[in-house]
Amino acid sequence: MKGKIALGLILMMLAGPVWAQSLRNCGPREAIVQRLTNSYGETRQSLGLGKNNDLVEVFASPDSGSWTITVTKPNGMMCLVASGQAFETLAEALPDDGKDA
Repeated sequence: MKGKIALGLILMMLAGPVWAQSLRNCGPREAIVQRLTNSYGETRQSLGLGKNNDLVEVFASPDSGSWTITVTKPNGMMCLVASGQAFETLAEALPDDGKDA
């Protein structure tokens, strides 16, 4: 029993910094969009709705190739999910399944 309590305390201590780290990657949508535009030259390239009406967006710079994926909650809080380099725009068609429409 003491071992389980100790393990629980350790996990809670480790979760604190992770939670704090995630808060640094979130903020008001307007401020983050402005920073993506001004600092990285990224503009919105695509969007979609996720669970709980979360807005998922991809921002990218055609010039530098940098990209960022964000999620915005209905309350306007936006969080950075992923970012990287070598963004490319694709327009791939669905494969022909051999059937008439």
